Amino acid sequence: MTSLSAPPLTAATPVAESPAPAGIAPGQALVPAPQAVLPAGRTGRRHGIWFGLLAALLIGVAAGFAWWRVCPPALPPGFAQGNGRLEADEIDIDTKFAGRIARLLVDEGDMVRAGQIVAVMDTRDLQEQESQAEALAGQAERTVEEAGKILAQQERAVLAGEAAVSQARRSVEEANANLEQARTVARLAQQELARTGALVTRGFATRQTLDTRQQALDGAIAAQGAATARVGAADQALLAARHAADGAAAARDAAAARVGAVQHARDAARHNVEYVRVNIADNSLTAPRDGPIQYRIANVGEVLAAGGRVFTMLDAGYVYMDVYLPTTQAGRVRIGAEGRVVLDAYPDHVIPARAVFVASEAQFTPKTVETKDERDKLLFRIRLRVDPERLRGREALVRTGLPGVGVVRTDEAVAWPARLAPSPPPAAATGGR
Repeated sequence: MTSLSAPPLTAATPVAESPAPAGIAPGQALVPAPQAVLPAGRTGRRHGIWFGLLAALLIGVAAGFAWWRVCPPALPPGFAQGNGRLEADEIDIDTKFAGRIARLLVDEGDMVRAGQIVAVMDTRDLQEQESQAEALAGQAERTVEEAGKILAQQERAVLAGEAAVSQARRSVEEANANLEQARTVARLAQQELARTGALVTRGFATRQTLDTRQQALDGAIAAQGAATARVGAADQALLAARHAADGAAAARDAAAARVGAVQHARDAARHNVEYVRVNIADNSLTAPRDGPIQYRIANVGEVLAAGGRVFTMLDAGYVYMDVYLPTTQAGRVRIGAEGRVVLDAYPDHVIPARAVFVASEAQFTPKTVETKDERDKLLFRIRLRVDPERLRGREALVRTGLPGVGVVRTDEAVAWPARLAPSPPPAAATGGR
């Protein structure tokens, strides 16, 4: 069987020589010129080492900067700090009466001022009540005027009755004087008759003179009787005048009492008008403080019960941060102690504050506060309130829920570090969405 493999070449096997290039003698070997060659892979490893060192250096610098930002230098003795979130008092704007919402004048995020109307309830029924109350008040006013006129008439009647009593009293006095005069004349006539009778008996006077004296006595007695009758009539007239005056006074008192009653009724009607107007005004819901609208709970056309919530707003004048401190630090915090608030969003802005509340009982740290201690460790809540004057005119800049650090001074003799010096207040901003 014939093999297909080529026969091996031996040293005796002739090899065909190719023609040499020009300038090279035949049989001269083609050897390349010698070149400098470095060991393979050494240059790449050296560059990788430098790049790794540079990357490690940059990572270390970035980590150090981040650590410095997150964990600032430790506070000196006399200060305590804790983590918290910026908060503001929430105020619910509720309805006073049950009713339907007619208009909403603001929305979430709007900045409102104290006394600003934010919503209006449907008051058509109250407006009708106001009209009715005003009509009743007008009627009561006219009744008071009529009662006043009657009282004036009764006052004049009382004056006339008093004048009649005075005149009747003078008539009685005059009648008594005339009666006394008639009695005097009668006594004189009696005496003259007695003397004349004695003289007639002795013959010193005539019978005619005695008859004259008798007639004079009879006339005097008759005049005395008439005077007595006039005195009785005058007494009766005085009694009647007194009764009339007393009746006029009683009528005057009744008229005065009626005037008082209708005046009270008029005042009640006026108060009813004011009451309805107050109810109408209370159906215009107003913001009690300056601050932003946080939530809108109800919408136009909804019927709410009394006390139904329409908006929830933030009191931009009461901004605070609650921090939690252990017993060793919380026990040295005093009400009114000076504090600082530094927010994570604005680490270079230091906000002055004061401690306005120190809890009297320890409590668990809430989940919304990040502390280094264990969650189950009992801490005391300290409230740091931002200076209200710093917030005046800057209500639109208030942002709640921002995390940060609250620092409070526990030793008044220790000066604040330079990095916690209060920053100048930001420029005031106007509200609005």
